[in-house]
Amino acid sequence: MEKNWVLVYSAGDIFHAELLKARLSDEGIVCDIINKKDSSFAFGDVEVYVYSADEEKARAIIHEFEAN
Repeated sequence: MEKNWVLVYSAGDIFHAELLKARLSDEGIVCDIINKKDSSFAFGDVEVYVYSADEEKARAIIHEFEAN
C-alpha cells in the first residue's frame, strides 16, 4: 500500500466493507479494500483505505453510513 493511503474503516465481514466502498465511490472517493480475514479460522478484519486527501470527507460519509 502506498504511503498516502489511510485506514478509515474496519469491518468483520466483506459485505459491509463492499457496501461502504460503493458508497464512497458514488461520492467520487477512490478507495481500496484489504481483506485481512484468516480463511481457515474466520477471524480478522476487512479494511477500507482512502487517499489521505479524502480522509475527512470519507469519515463524514462513514459516520452517515454507520447511522443507517
